[in-house]
Amino acid sequence: MAILPDHQGWILQMNSSAYLLGITTQGHLFHRYWGPRLAAVTDYPDILEPQAMDSFNLPENRRRYELGTSEGADYREPCITVRYADGVRDLQLRFLQAELDDSHDSLKIQLVDEPYGLQVRVCYRVFSTVNLIERWVEVINNGSQTLELGRIFSAQWHLPDLPAYWLSYVSGQWCNEMRWHHELIGGGKKVLESRRLTSSHSGNPWFAVDDGTAGETHGRVWFGTLAWSGNWKTTFEYTENQTLHVLSGLNDWDFNWQLKPGETFNSPHAIGGTTAAGFGGASRALHDYIREDVLPHGKANRKVIYNSWEATAFDVDVESQIQLASLAAEMGVELFVLDDGWFHGRKNDSAGLGDWWPDEVKFPQGLKPLISAVKNLGMDFGLWIEPEMVNPDSNLYRLHPEWVIHFPGRERTLARNQLILNLASVDVQDYLIGVLDRLLAENEVAFIKWDMNRTISEPGWADAPGDARELWVRYVQGLYHVWGTLRARHPQVIFQSCSGGGGRADLGILAYADQIWVSDNTEATARLKIQEGFTRLFPAASMESWVTDQNAALIPLAFRFHVSMCGVLGVGANILHWTPEQRQEAKTWIDSYKAHRQLILWGDRFVLHAAHQQAVSAVLYLEKARLQGVLFVFRTYLSEPVLLPVIYFQGLLAQQQYEIAGVLKSGAAWQQDGLQISLQNFESQMILIQAR
Repeated sequence: MAILPDHQGWILQMNSSAYLLGITTQGHLFHRYWGPRLAAVTDYPDILEPQAMDSFNLPENRRRYELGTSEGADYREPCITVRYADGVRDLQLRFLQAELDDSHDSLKIQLVDEPYGLQVRVCYRVFSTVNLIERWVEVINNGSQTLELGRIFSAQWHLPDLPAYWLSYVSGQWCNEMRWHHELIGGGKKVLESRRLTSSHSGNPWFAVDDGTAGETHGRVWFGTLAWSGNWKTTFEYTENQTLHVLSGLNDWDFNWQLKPGETFNSPHAIGGTTAAGFGGASRALHDYIREDVLPHGKANRKVIYNSWEATAFDVDVESQIQLASLAAEMGVELFVLDDGWFHGRKNDSAGLGDWWPDEVKFPQGLKPLISAVKNLGMDFGLWIEPEMVNPDSNLYRLHPEWVIHFPGRERTLARNQLILNLASVDVQDYLIGVLDRLLAENEVAFIKWDMNRTISEPGWADAPGDARELWVRYVQGLYHVWGTLRARHPQVIFQSCSGGGGRADLGILAYADQIWVSDNTEATARLKIQEGFTRLFPAASMESWVTDQNAALIPLAFRFHVSMCGVLGVGANILHWTPEQRQEAKTWIDSYKAHRQLILWGDRFVLHAAHQQAVSAVLYLEKARLQGVLFVFRTYLSEPVLLPVIYFQGLLAQQQYEIAGVLKSGAAWQQDGLQISLQNFESQMILIQAR
């Protein structure tokens, strides 16, 4: 059993970790323990009820609530805030009952603020194999009057007492996403967030905390993330009591929600875990969880992609695309994707968005002749769309200017010559479902690249059914509704999440999209660091990576392919400009990728040398059985003379014999002795590992 009741509450027991919570005699829901699984249930601690330190610090300011409310003299950040109709802003939650499902992997604890009829369910689900906990909050108004939610976080994670707390996270900007940071948490609060309507290029809700001694392969790490594609906030509060708690959920900036009698509000789901196997162990747990329990198509094959954007930009027609498709097919590409420029009135980025039917001049017979040609070449057909956006120069905007996000009477800020359709509106949702359903029904499309090339301004909603600040949540709910409806009607279609690169990379969107476009920066040496940060959370199977011509004069084609082979391989270069020899080399690498694709995408990933720390980096992929693997080693720039580092292996079976680079040794020997490599600047190697 994964969840076990005990004398004070519940033990969420997983393969190698445990999480405990309990109910006090006063009815509070308390945190008890989060760490390694212990030998017996009697080994776990009971509820610790702190004492008052002085008149300035009463017990409630030190209690480890599972859902803090600022009740009484608690001055720490709360998880939930309300304002009742009578103006009362105090929330006093007490235990009512608990529901444990028959499989014993889901628990819902019901708390109630009885005078007002407010019920709050604190929900937990355990994934024992990967040692992860999924949790969320459901708020039900059983009272007779509307109340206002001012904040609703999904999780409050309490860390055990440590001598110091070090935080790891990723941040960046457009074309520079997912850069790794590791820093000491001092007194006060550290806040990571997005206010952009998307999870954003600038941050990601993933985090990891350790005591400063953890590494890639060792050390206790606590980590988590949030399944949400809109504004989010994660707060790390180091209190005067030298304890750390982490709160994660919807961003409360500019947020308010009117909860009417009988209505329920569900928070996004948060995911957390702990491991003694360092940062690498944390990443592999999340990878397994995402592949097994999140991705819509699970372990369906990820096809090698060619995308036509860099070759033709907006200047597309049937003939030019067939020419590219023919060369791509010769190289072994399996999926041809027509990018921007194909739809009505689209000559540049200032017109056409919103009018999702083929341009009558470029495609006088529609898309079917091109799709037929691509299919005859042995490839599937994919299409780029940007449905959340509209150009003022479009039929849709001229018909419905009120459908965009805006403040009445204020100028509407353009970015990339476009405005954002308000997907919080049911009318907008219905329009997009209708036009895109028709597009997919009338054309044999196997893949959709869904883009979003700007973030929000003027977050107004004149005819909102409640508080206009509900826009931030209702927009994302509307987005999920559109994606979910299209996926239900067209389950064979693979969706990719793109927002000018990695602007919408999160577990929320991965419930609908199998792949994420990580960054618009395709320069291979830059991608090493971006992809390293990305795969701290996301598995290779969700990471789409293209070979392009960026910095091609300096970086060999083999290096560019090796970088992109670390995820879902694609080609985005103008292959019309490649020589026959280059296209033949590309075919060789594509064939090699196909031969090892399964273990790269579905095996375990080990960072042997981190790209963010040094000019020589190495990434190892091992199949689950540990009998085969692929090692990628890269050298960017080092001045001579230099002695390259030894590559020490991880994850090999100690007694198993492995052949690596023509040498046969035991796994223990390879992990002890390592592999000496020889690389020049901007060279790379792909090395196979085979058990014998």
